[in-house]
Amino acid sequence: MRATAGATLAVVPDALQPPVAPRRPFTRTVHGDAVEDPYAWMADKSDPELLAHLEAENSWTERHTGHLAALTDTFYADIRARTQQTDMSVPLHVSHSDGSAYWYYGRTTEGDDYGRSCRLPATSREEIPDVTEPSPDEEVILDVQALAQDHAYFALGLAQVSPDGRRLAYSVDTTGDERYDLYVRDLATGEVIDGPVPGVAAGGAWAGPDWLFYLRVDAAWRPHQVWRHEIRSDTPDALVLDEPDDRFWVSVDSSRDDQWILVELASKTTTETHLLRADDPTGELRVVQPRRPGLEYAVELAPDALWILNNDEAPQFKLSRAPLDAPGIEHWETIVEERPETRLLGASVYASAIVIDHRTNGLSGIAILPRDDDGTLGVLTDLTFDEALYDVGSEDAPDFDTEHIRFGYESLTTPVGVWEYTLRTGARRLLKQVPVRDHPDAGPYDPTDYISERLWAESADGTRVPISLVRHRDTPVDGTAPGLMYGYGAYEVPTMPYFAMSRISLLDRGFVFAIAHVRGGGELGRPWYDGGKLLDKPNTFADFVACGRVLVDEGYVAPDRLVAEGGSAGGLLIGAAVNLAPDLFRAVHAAVPFVDPLTTILNPDLPLTVMEWEEWGNPVEDAAVYACMKGYSPYENVAAVQYPAILATTSLNDTRVEVTEPAKWVARLRERATNGPDRPILLKTEMVAGHGGVSGRYQAWRQRAFELAWMVDQVGG
Repeated sequence: MRATAGATLAVVPDALQPPVAPRRPFTRTVHGDAVEDPYAWMADKSDPELLAHLEAENSWTERHTGHLAALTDTFYADIRARTQQTDMSVPLHVSHSDGSAYWYYGRTTEGDDYGRSCRLPATSREEIPDVTEPSPDEEVILDVQALAQDHAYFALGLAQVSPDGRRLAYSVDTTGDERYDLYVRDLATGEVIDGPVPGVAAGGAWAGPDWLFYLRVDAAWRPHQVWRHEIRSDTPDALVLDEPDDRFWVSVDSSRDDQWILVELASKTTTETHLLRADDPTGELRVVQPRRPGLEYAVELAPDALWILNNDEAPQFKLSRAPLDAPGIEHWETIVEERPETRLLGASVYASAIVIDHRTNGLSGIAILPRDDDGTLGVLTDLTFDEALYDVGSEDAPDFDTEHIRFGYESLTTPVGVWEYTLRTGARRLLKQVPVRDHPDAGPYDPTDYISERLWAESADGTRVPISLVRHRDTPVDGTAPGLMYGYGAYEVPTMPYFAMSRISLLDRGFVFAIAHVRGGGELGRPWYDGGKLLDKPNTFADFVACGRVLVDEGYVAPDRLVAEGGSAGGLLIGAAVNLAPDLFRAVHAAVPFVDPLTTILNPDLPLTVMEWEEWGNPVEDAAVYACMKGYSPYENVAAVQYPAILATTSLNDTRVEVTEPAKWVARLRERATNGPDRPILLKTEMVAGHGGVSGRYQAWRQRAFELAWMVDQVGG
């Protein structure tokens, strides 16, 4: 790779025109292909000229969207009105090693951006206490609102009670760069007794009451080391594991019974897990199965065996069992065979059953495999649900011998509910459903006022692509309605039919909302993911365009009123789709968009790049990958045509998609696109935030209200 650079070309700002980014000569030459990139200088986030440019873009966006204040206020008021702001989660029973037991739950208070983690001494395991009003015995173990009070941004990376219930480990990030400071609090006194351990990664695990295992990241923001820390000790922390392969991320966790520490090393295609007895924290890690290219597995530890979800000769995964003292693959006994139409996602093992999460035919599901007292396995049975489109997932119970598990259920029209399922009898009951409060003007929320349905689009290669759609019952299918289509399509991450409080306002305004389940995601299993990665990545973008055309052709959305939205890798989807079909969309919102992927994936020194080669390919070494990525990269392919109105939102401290990418993309769009004033191209940067955007629920609601107002303003509604 060869690059040349020159001096900045000065640009005189004009208050009546959008900011014009300086151009600096730069040539990228790879595989004999020389490409001029005059905005490559934006890669330096410390460059004062970049910071000034971002501030100028923010000022321009504010100037251009000032008329949206009232509409933004309306959407924000809608969200607040419908949300039960003072609320609590369903208490969860946890038994501790010292013999104590508590009900743990979270509490939110109207007016507070952040919640509080609480607990109540448990006198019964079966009777869930009513914590609507705080009890005199309630203990606030972590007051996140108080911790976040003096910070513009705040996020937790860990909040975990020690196995004996007496200490709390927590870590905080106050900039958005996903580097955390780790603390330990004595829950009896409320005193911080250890820390900070600065600059750690998210996550961690207790080994008994006196030891913590935590992670550190390398210069590319990759968690690559596991460290051992003794509480209230002057002994220096010890390095337990250092993973040199840049493709592998390291994570650390504990088993359900807190008897084991699990260290997982995972690339996009390969896994290696190590075990350590928690009662021997200074001991040696023991590998379950050494890494083998393409072998992925996840370990669940039970008192009697290792249960291993794996893809050994099973692309959609199977469940195997191995002895605790002989965990290698040669001892893996298949318990649940692979089913071609079903992607197995996870297995939770309890005394009376194994609970398996899966996705089948584009829907999530839960299957129960009963176990008798002697370990004999029964018949695998799927839970059934009444709605045609929904999302469901089990929640881990903390006790191996529990009689009950919980699962979450939601749909495009049904708010999230927490259900209890009795493992031996199959009985289920709704413990709590997120309430939708009556709107002062629109009245009560009635899910029967809305219709959800599944559509199918035919992509360019003939593949049928599912679409999940919801609309108000009164919204006509006559080609006049505005519509919002969302997509992601990467990393085998599915976008399931989910409920959103903010969406009600759109539906009541006559919008159609659709999710395009494009290849690259995980909705239809591993083959669906494989069909939208590496050299097949262009399928993702073709699928999205095909889904948009179906919405228009079948009369769900007016030809000039379709909005598209996606974030991160979904922002790449948006950028590539508007290059493919700029006339299909009237407006697009691209959040923290990965729109300059070729530049990023060519640079192994950038965060996440090397491990990303297994997702996108390695354009440094492979000319075919380079050509493929250059062919779909949004930044590389901006044309001199009219684009949709574009709102790009990003964050200065994002470590996953650098602010450089949307800044460059917008600069090139401004340079080449033929848009008039009615189709603005806007960039909005949060100057203290990370990949997830602003923190705090009210700030997040305000941000979402602004985005919705902008979209409605572009297409009417």
